[in-house]
Amino acid sequence: MPRTATVKRLTFPEGRRVLAISDIHGNLPFLKGVLAAAHYGPDDILVLVGDLVEKGPDSLTTLRFIMELAERNTVYCLRGNCDNLVSEFVAAQGEEERFYRHYVDVWRDRCLLVQMGHAAGFETRGPEELPALREVVRARFGPELAFLEAMPEILLTPDYLFVHGGVADEAHLEGLDAWKCMKNDDFLSQGHSFRRWCIVGHWPVTLYHPHVPSAAPLLAEGRHIASIDGGCSLKVDGQLNALVLPERPGGAFSWFAYDGLPTAEALDPQAPSADSVNIRWGRNALEVLERGAELSLCRHLETGRVLEVLTEYLYVDRGVTRCEDSTDYRLAVRPGDTLSVVRRISDRALVKKDGVTGWYFGRLAH
Repeated sequence: MPRTATVKRLTFPEGRRVLAISDIHGNLPFLKGVLAAAHYGPDDILVLVGDLVEKGPDSLTTLRFIMELAERNTVYCLRGNCDNLVSEFVAAQGEEERFYRHYVDVWRDRCLLVQMGHAAGFETRGPEELPALREVVRARFGPELAFLEAMPEILLTPDYLFVHGGVADEAHLEGLDAWKCMKNDDFLSQGHSFRRWCIVGHWPVTLYHPHVPSAAPLLAEGRHIASIDGGCSLKVDGQLNALVLPERPGGAFSWFAYDGLPTAEALDPQAPSADSVNIRWGRNALEVLERGAELSLCRHLETGRVLEVLTEYLYVDRGVTRCEDSTDYRLAVRPGDTLSVVRRISDRALVKKDGVTGWYFGRLAH
Protein backbone atom coordinates (compact mmCIF):
# COMPACT_ATOMS: atom_id res chain seq x y z
CA MET A 1 0.00 0.00 0.00
CA PRO A 2 1.46 3.44 -0.95
CA ARG A 3 2.77 5.49 1.94
CA THR A 4 1.54 9.07 2.41
CA ALA A 5 4.11 11.87 2.25
CA THR A 6 5.03 13.60 5.50
CA VAL A 7 4.89 17.41 5.41
CA LYS A 8 6.92 19.40 7.94
CA ARG A 9 5.87 23.03 8.36
CA LEU A 10 8.04 25.73 9.91
CA THR A 11 9.20 29.32 9.61
CA PHE A 12 12.88 30.20 9.21
CA PRO A 13 14.01 32.74 11.81
CA GLU A 14 15.08 36.10 10.46
CA GLY A 15 18.74 36.99 10.19
CA ARG A 16 20.05 33.47 9.57
CA ARG A 17 21.44 32.32 6.25
CA VAL A 18 19.72 29.30 4.67
CA LEU A 19 21.63 26.92 2.40
CA ALA A 20 20.00 24.14 0.36
CA ILE A 21 21.98 21.14 -0.92
CA SER A 22 20.63 18.11 -2.75
CA ASP A 23 21.92 14.80 -4.09
CA ILE A 24 25.09 14.31 -2.05
CA HIS A 25 24.95 10.60 -2.95
CA GLY A 26 27.36 9.45 -0.28
CA ASN A 27 30.20 11.75 -1.31
CA LEU A 28 31.58 13.11 1.95
CA PRO A 29 34.58 14.98 0.44
CA PHE A 30 32.18 16.90 -1.83
CA LEU A 31 29.87 17.72 1.08
CA LYS A 32 32.75 18.99 3.18
CA GLY A 33 34.13 20.81 0.14
CA VAL A 34 30.96 22.74 -0.65
CA LEU A 35 30.34 23.57 3.01
CA ALA A 36 33.87 24.99 3.19
CA ALA A 37 33.37 26.93 -0.07
CA ALA A 38 30.16 28.43 1.37
CA HIS A 39 31.90 29.23 4.69
CA TYR A 40 29.17 27.27 6.43
CA GLY A 41 28.93 27.91 10.17
CA PRO A 42 26.77 27.01 13.18
CA ASP A 43 24.49 30.04 12.69
CA ASP A 44 23.48 28.85 9.21
CA ILE A 45 20.39 26.76 8.51
CA LEU A 46 21.11 23.79 6.28
CA VAL A 47 18.40 22.04 4.25
CA LEU A 48 19.45 18.76 2.63
CA VAL A 49 16.93 18.13 -0.15
CA GLY A 50 17.21 14.35 -0.39
CA ASP A 51 19.49 11.62 -1.76
CA LEU A 52 22.02 12.01 1.01
CA VAL A 53 23.23 8.45 0.37
CA GLU A 54 23.65 5.69 -2.24
CA LYS A 55 25.66 5.44 -5.46
CA GLY A 56 28.69 7.16 -3.92
CA PRO A 57 31.83 5.98 -2.14
CA ASP A 58 31.09 7.09 1.42
CA SER A 59 27.37 6.68 2.14
CA LEU A 60 27.70 5.36 5.69
CA THR A 61 30.32 7.89 6.78
CA THR A 62 28.35 10.67 5.06
CA LEU A 63 25.17 9.67 6.87
CA ARG A 64 26.93 9.59 10.22
CA PHE A 65 28.58 12.96 9.52
CA ILE A 66 25.16 14.49 8.79
CA MET A 67 23.67 12.89 11.92
CA GLU A 68 26.41 14.45 14.05
CA LEU A 69 26.01 17.80 12.27
CA ALA A 70 22.25 17.74 12.95
CA GLU A 71 22.90 17.25 16.68
CA ARG A 72 24.94 20.47 16.84
CA ASN A 73 23.41 22.72 14.19
CA THR A 74 20.07 23.48 12.57
CA VAL A 75 19.82 20.85 9.81
CA TYR A 76 16.67 19.69 8.04
CA CYS A 77 16.94 16.49 5.99
CA LEU A 78 14.35 15.47 3.41
CA ARG A 79 13.88 11.96 2.11
CA GLY A 80 14.83 11.23 -1.48
CA ASN A 81 14.26 8.05 -3.43
CA CYS A 82 17.77 6.82 -2.57
CA ASP A 83 17.36 7.56 1.15
CA ASN A 84 14.31 5.31 1.12
CA LEU A 85 16.21 2.19 0.03
CA VAL A 86 17.55 0.95 3.36
CA SER A 87 14.22 1.36 5.16
CA GLU A 88 12.41 -0.45 2.37
CA PHE A 89 15.06 -3.17 2.29
CA VAL A 90 14.53 -3.99 5.94
CA ALA A 91 10.85 -4.65 5.19
CA ALA A 92 11.25 -5.97 1.63
CA GLN A 93 9.62 -9.12 0.36
CA GLY A 94 8.34 -10.55 -2.91
CA GLU A 95 8.81 -8.19 -5.84
CA GLU A 96 10.82 -5.76 -3.72
CA GLU A 97 13.24 -8.53 -2.76
CA ARG A 98 14.01 -9.10 -6.44
CA PHE A 99 14.69 -5.38 -6.89
CA TYR A 100 17.28 -5.41 -4.10
CA ARG A 101 19.01 -8.44 -5.56
CA HIS A 102 19.47 -6.45 -8.76
CA TYR A 103 20.35 -3.18 -7.00
CA VAL A 104 23.07 -4.64 -4.79
CA ASP A 105 24.52 -6.56 -7.73
CA VAL A 106 24.76 -3.36 -9.82
CA TRP A 107 26.06 -0.88 -7.22
CA ARG A 108 28.05 -3.23 -4.92
CA ASP A 109 30.43 -1.19 -2.73
CA ARG A 110 28.66 2.05 -3.69
CA CYS A 111 25.51 0.78 -1.98
CA LEU A 112 24.82 1.84 1.62
CA LEU A 113 23.58 -1.65 2.50
CA VAL A 114 26.87 -3.20 1.43
CA GLN A 115 28.82 -0.50 3.29
CA MET A 116 26.81 -1.27 6.43
CA GLY A 117 27.65 -4.93 5.98
CA HIS A 118 31.36 -4.11 5.68
CA ALA A 119 31.22 -1.94 8.82
CA ALA A 120 29.62 -4.84 10.72
CA GLY A 121 32.17 -7.34 9.43
CA PHE A 122 29.66 -8.95 7.07
CA GLU A 123 30.81 -9.46 3.49
CA THR A 124 28.05 -9.51 0.87
CA ARG A 125 29.37 -11.89 -1.75
CA GLY A 126 26.12 -12.42 -3.62
CA PRO A 127 22.37 -11.70 -3.66
CA GLU A 128 21.64 -14.97 -1.86
CA GLU A 129 23.08 -13.39 1.31
CA LEU A 130 20.56 -10.53 1.41
CA PRO A 131 18.37 -12.13 4.13
CA ALA A 132 21.38 -12.34 6.43
CA LEU A 133 22.40 -8.77 5.54
CA ARG A 134 18.88 -7.60 6.43
CA GLU A 135 19.27 -9.04 9.95
CA VAL A 136 22.67 -7.38 10.32
CA VAL A 137 21.24 -3.99 9.36
CA ARG A 138 18.32 -4.37 11.76
CA ALA A 139 20.56 -5.39 14.65
CA ARG A 140 23.52 -3.05 14.18
CA PHE A 141 22.24 0.18 12.63
CA GLY A 142 19.25 1.26 14.70
CA PRO A 143 20.26 4.95 14.99
CA GLU A 144 20.95 5.23 11.26
CA LEU A 145 17.63 3.56 10.38
CA ALA A 146 15.75 5.81 12.80
CA PHE A 147 17.37 8.93 11.32
CA LEU A 148 16.51 7.94 7.75
CA GLU A 149 12.95 6.94 8.63
CA ALA A 150 12.29 10.21 10.49
CA MET A 151 12.99 12.38 7.45
CA PRO A 152 9.89 14.00 5.91
CA GLU A 153 9.30 14.19 2.17
CA ILE A 154 8.26 17.85 2.15
CA LEU A 155 9.48 20.91 4.07
CA LEU A 156 7.14 23.90 3.82
CA THR A 157 7.67 27.49 4.92
CA PRO A 158 5.65 30.59 4.05
CA ASP A 159 8.04 31.32 1.15
CA TYR A 160 9.62 27.98 0.19
CA LEU A 161 8.66 24.41 -0.60
CA PHE A 162 11.48 21.87 -0.45
CA VAL A 163 10.91 18.42 -1.96
CA HIS A 164 13.37 16.02 -3.55
CA GLY A 165 11.53 15.07 -6.72
CA GLY A 166 8.70 17.57 -7.00
CA VAL A 167 4.97 18.09 -6.52
CA ALA A 168 2.30 19.31 -8.89
CA ASP A 169 0.46 21.73 -6.60
CA GLU A 170 1.63 23.49 -3.43
CA ALA A 171 -1.96 23.98 -2.25
CA HIS A 172 -2.72 20.27 -2.01
CA LEU A 173 0.15 18.56 -0.19
CA GLU A 174 -1.76 16.41 2.25
CA GLY A 175 -2.25 12.80 1.22
CA LEU A 176 0.33 12.80 -1.58
CA ASP A 177 2.07 9.55 -2.49
CA ALA A 178 5.47 9.70 -0.76
CA TRP A 179 7.26 7.84 -3.55
CA LYS A 180 6.02 10.26 -6.21
CA CYS A 181 7.36 13.17 -4.16
CA MET A 182 10.76 11.48 -3.87
CA LYS A 183 11.08 10.32 -7.47
CA ASN A 184 9.64 12.72 -10.02
CA ASP A 185 11.74 12.56 -13.18
CA ASP A 186 12.15 15.53 -15.53
CA PHE A 187 10.18 17.78 -13.18
CA LEU A 188 10.90 21.09 -14.92
CA SER A 189 9.43 19.79 -18.17
CA GLN A 190 6.02 19.19 -16.54
CA GLY A 191 4.94 22.84 -16.75
CA HIS A 192 4.22 23.48 -13.06
CA SER A 193 4.45 26.95 -11.48
CA PHE A 194 4.38 28.00 -7.83
CA ARG A 195 3.74 31.00 -5.60
CA ARG A 196 6.45 29.87 -3.22
CA TRP A 197 9.88 28.99 -4.55
CA CYS A 198 9.93 25.19 -5.01
CA ILE A 199 13.45 23.83 -4.36
CA VAL A 200 14.04 20.39 -5.91
CA GLY A 201 16.86 17.96 -6.69
CA HIS A 202 16.75 14.42 -8.12
CA TRP A 203 17.17 15.27 -11.82
CA PRO A 204 20.72 16.45 -12.66
CA VAL A 205 20.30 19.92 -14.13
CA THR A 206 22.59 19.17 -17.08
CA LEU A 207 19.83 16.88 -18.41
CA TYR A 208 17.73 19.99 -19.05
CA HIS A 209 20.34 21.61 -21.32
CA PRO A 210 20.27 20.36 -24.95
CA HIS A 211 23.14 22.51 -26.19
CA VAL A 212 25.56 23.65 -23.46
CA PRO A 213 26.22 21.36 -20.48
CA SER A 214 25.84 23.11 -17.14
CA ALA A 215 25.74 21.75 -13.59
CA ALA A 216 24.92 25.14 -12.04
CA PRO A 217 21.61 25.56 -10.19
CA LEU A 218 18.82 26.18 -12.66
CA LEU A 219 16.47 28.97 -11.58
CA ALA A 220 13.15 29.13 -13.45
CA GLU A 221 12.30 32.65 -12.29
CA GLY A 222 8.82 32.96 -13.78
CA ARG A 223 7.76 29.59 -12.39
CA HIS A 224 9.51 29.82 -8.99
CA ILE A 225 11.37 26.51 -9.36
CA ALA A 226 15.01 26.03 -8.38
CA SER A 227 16.54 22.74 -9.56
CA ILE A 228 19.89 22.20 -7.84
CA ASP A 229 21.18 18.66 -8.51
CA GLY A 230 24.69 19.14 -9.92
CA GLY A 231 25.31 15.47 -10.71
CA CYS A 232 27.57 14.79 -7.72
CA SER A 233 28.96 11.21 -7.78
CA LEU A 234 27.03 10.35 -10.97
CA LYS A 235 28.61 12.62 -13.59
CA VAL A 236 32.31 12.71 -14.50
CA ASP A 237 32.17 16.52 -14.37
CA GLY A 238 29.47 16.67 -11.67
CA GLN A 239 29.50 19.02 -8.73
CA LEU A 240 27.69 19.55 -5.44
CA ASN A 241 25.76 22.81 -5.29
CA ALA A 242 24.81 24.86 -2.25
CA LEU A 243 21.99 27.28 -3.05
CA VAL A 244 21.87 30.31 -0.75
CA LEU A 245 18.35 31.62 -0.25
CA PRO A 246 17.77 35.38 -0.47
CA GLU A 247 17.95 37.33 2.76
CA ARG A 248 14.43 38.58 2.01
CA PRO A 249 11.72 36.97 -0.12
CA GLY A 250 11.99 38.24 -3.66
CA GLY A 251 15.72 38.85 -3.42
CA ALA A 252 18.47 37.23 -5.46
CA PHE A 253 19.73 33.67 -5.00
CA SER A 254 23.45 32.93 -4.91
CA TRP A 255 25.29 29.62 -4.91
CA PHE A 256 28.53 27.82 -4.22
CA ALA A 257 29.81 24.59 -5.74
CA TYR A 258 32.52 21.99 -5.28
CA ASP A 259 33.63 19.51 -7.97
CA GLY A 260 36.86 18.05 -6.56
CA LEU A 261 38.68 18.59 -9.86
CA PRO A 262 42.21 19.97 -10.26
CA THR A 263 42.36 23.58 -11.41
CA ALA A 264 44.61 25.48 -13.81
CA GLU A 265 44.92 29.06 -15.03
CA ALA A 266 43.98 29.85 -18.64
CA LEU A 267 46.67 31.71 -20.57
CA ASP A 268 44.86 32.35 -23.86
CA PRO A 269 41.46 33.81 -24.77
CA GLN A 270 38.78 31.68 -26.44
CA ALA A 271 35.40 32.71 -27.82
CA PRO A 272 32.41 30.45 -27.16
CA SER A 273 31.05 28.35 -29.99
CA ALA A 274 27.69 29.53 -31.31
CA ASP A 275 26.26 26.10 -32.04
CA SER A 276 26.83 23.04 -29.87
CA VAL A 277 25.21 19.89 -28.55
CA ASN A 278 25.04 18.41 -25.04
CA ILE A 279 24.80 14.62 -25.29
CA ARG A 280 23.37 13.48 -21.98
CA TRP A 281 22.10 10.41 -20.20
CA GLY A 282 19.08 8.80 -21.80
CA ARG A 283 19.77 10.54 -25.10
CA ASN A 284 23.30 9.31 -25.73
CA ALA A 285 23.12 6.61 -28.42
CA LEU A 286 25.93 6.95 -30.97
CA GLU A 287 27.32 5.52 -34.16
CA VAL A 288 31.13 5.39 -34.07
CA LEU A 289 32.45 6.55 -37.44
CA GLU A 290 36.16 6.47 -36.67
CA ARG A 291 37.69 5.26 -33.43
CA GLY A 292 40.84 6.98 -32.20
CA ALA A 293 43.21 6.66 -29.27
CA GLU A 294 42.02 9.85 -27.54
CA LEU A 295 38.96 10.95 -29.54
CA SER A 296 36.50 9.09 -31.71
CA LEU A 297 34.43 10.64 -34.48
CA CYS A 298 30.79 9.81 -33.75
CA ARG A 299 27.30 10.54 -34.99
CA HIS A 300 24.76 11.35 -32.30
CA LEU A 301 21.73 9.35 -33.36
CA GLU A 302 19.11 11.68 -31.85
CA THR A 303 20.32 14.87 -33.54
CA GLY A 304 22.41 13.48 -36.42
CA ARG A 305 25.27 15.71 -35.32
CA VAL A 306 28.82 14.49 -35.98
CA LEU A 307 31.35 15.33 -33.29
CA GLU A 308 34.46 14.08 -31.52
CA VAL A 309 33.86 12.17 -28.29
CA LEU A 310 36.46 11.06 -25.78
CA THR A 311 37.14 7.41 -26.60
CA GLU A 312 37.25 6.55 -22.89
CA TYR A 313 33.66 7.85 -22.61
CA LEU A 314 32.30 5.22 -25.05
CA TYR A 315 30.55 2.10 -23.78
CA VAL A 316 28.07 -0.50 -24.98
CA ASP A 317 24.77 -0.99 -23.17
CA ARG A 318 22.58 -3.89 -24.31
CA GLY A 319 24.04 -3.79 -27.77
CA VAL A 320 23.82 0.01 -28.18
CA THR A 321 26.93 2.19 -28.28
CA ARG A 322 26.57 5.12 -25.89
CA CYS A 323 28.79 7.69 -24.20
CA GLU A 324 29.16 9.49 -20.92
CA ASP A 325 27.90 13.08 -21.08
CA SER A 326 29.75 14.68 -24.01
CA THR A 327 29.76 17.97 -25.90
CA ASP A 328 31.44 19.85 -28.73
CA TYR A 329 30.94 23.19 -26.96
CA ARG A 330 33.94 25.53 -26.83
CA LEU A 331 33.92 27.36 -23.52
CA ALA A 332 34.21 31.14 -23.29
CA VAL A 333 37.58 31.76 -21.62
CA ARG A 334 39.61 34.84 -20.72
CA PRO A 335 43.30 34.82 -19.79
CA GLY A 336 43.60 34.47 -16.04
CA ASP A 337 40.42 32.45 -15.64
CA THR A 338 40.65 29.58 -13.16
CA LEU A 339 39.32 26.43 -14.81
CA SER A 340 38.46 23.04 -13.38
CA VAL A 341 40.17 20.43 -15.55
CA VAL A 342 38.04 17.38 -16.33
CA ARG A 343 40.39 15.78 -18.89
CA ARG A 344 43.56 16.82 -20.72
CA ILE A 345 44.47 15.34 -24.09
CA SER A 346 47.21 16.18 -26.56
CA ASP A 347 45.66 19.23 -28.26
CA ARG A 348 42.92 20.44 -25.87
CA ALA A 349 41.35 20.08 -22.45
CA LEU A 350 37.81 19.45 -21.25
CA VAL A 351 37.27 22.10 -18.59
CA LYS A 352 34.61 23.76 -16.41
CA LYS A 353 33.92 27.36 -15.48
CA ASP A 354 30.99 28.52 -13.36
CA GLY A 355 29.49 25.03 -13.64
CA VAL A 356 29.63 24.97 -17.46
CA THR A 357 31.64 22.25 -19.22
CA GLY A 358 33.35 22.72 -22.59
CA TRP A 359 36.54 22.31 -24.59
CA TYR A 360 39.49 24.69 -24.28
CA PHE A 361 42.15 24.78 -27.01
CA GLY A 362 44.39 27.37 -25.34
CA ARG A 363 47.32 26.95 -23.01
CA LEU A 364 46.93 26.08 -19.35
CA ALA A 365 49.49 27.12 -16.73
CA HIS A 366 51.12 24.08 -15.19
